[in-house]
Amino acid sequence: MTVKKFVCAVFAASLASSLPMPAQQPPTSASQPGLAPSSQEIRLDVVVETKSGQPVVNLAQQDFTILDNKSQRPVTAFKIVTSKQEPVEVILLIDSVNTPFSMVSYMREQTEKFLKANEGTLAHPVSIAVLTDKGIQVSTGFSTDGNALSDGLDRQTIGLRDITRDSQWGDNERLQICLGALHQLTAYAAKLPGRKMILWISPGWPLFSGPHMDLSIRQEQQIFDEIVDFSTQLRQIDVTLYNINPVGVSESLPQAFYYKNFLNGVSKPYQSQFGNLGLQVIATQSGGIVFEGNSDVAGLIQKSLVDAQTWYQITFDPLPADRPNEYHRIDVRVDQPGLVARTRTGYYSNPVAVPAH
Repeated sequence: MTVKKFVCAVFAASLASSLPMPAQQPPTSASQPGLAPSSQEIRLDVVVETKSGQPVVNLAQQDFTILDNKSQRPVTAFKIVTSKQEPVEVILLIDSVNTPFSMVSYMREQTEKFLKANEGTLAHPVSIAVLTDKGIQVSTGFSTDGNALSDGLDRQTIGLRDITRDSQWGDNERLQICLGALHQLTAYAAKLPGRKMILWISPGWPLFSGPHMDLSIRQEQQIFDEIVDFSTQLRQIDVTLYNINPVGVSESLPQAFYYKNFLNGVSKPYQSQFGNLGLQVIATQSGGIVFEGNSDVAGLIQKSLVDAQTWYQITFDPLPADRPNEYHRIDVRVDQPGLVARTRTGYYSNPVAVPAH
């Protein structure tokens, strides 16, 4: 075994054994607590755009086709929703763990620029969160007063990181912090009503996947359980995740787009890699956007929030599941040329419990 292969194996064992426990979910009628049965309807928040990125908000139910594992499914509910009808709560997260320290102050400045635009009047309720090596610090409550939020951010301390970037264990610690933080955020968002958007301002956390990363069956199962948990949690509590990369054009393209190797849904534990838990991967699969190659953080925050103005809420009857945590790919097609629909890319389903006689 090469030194690199040995280090990766030790790293994988250390990290997989210390992954945060999945957040508890409310019991359902499924055979396993916390897992929704496949008979439950699936509700999607769907954004439709032209190929140039312009939102399209005048479509009808007959313009949509829903495919569940390539099988067309009946739509059971459809409506066009605006933020005036159902306000969207927005969490802006500044990631000081994965961002070069010299760039953290720029991220704060850009966030404050967004908050103070339009004389500090925000279109949606916003809360500010900061990720440090000690975890997430979330400001109290949501507000549409951008000036007040900016003042609060000025008082919030973003400390120097204790992690040594040149240490071989730095990536391990960073990944654990980030997965733990995402669990914190989902638990926090689960207490909030309605639709939520998390805008995670960060280059992303370590993917640590590749041909020299050997994982045991137990480690693959642990990663798979995390994948299922995040996917199910974000769907059930109606959260869409966005990633805004502040590095911009200075980041190398191979590094920036490596996450695309892990975008396909994972259907079996043996397919699981740490890359499947990447920030960009989870964001894309939740129906959000990954912004690369542009360091205009304030502008990208505003661009993300276009999704919160008007969207389609579509509910469909899913296919039944044959086994626990069965992955189902979702395809939403618009029956008009030149339009693209964006929503969650899949979900995990479980067989319906059969009552005992």
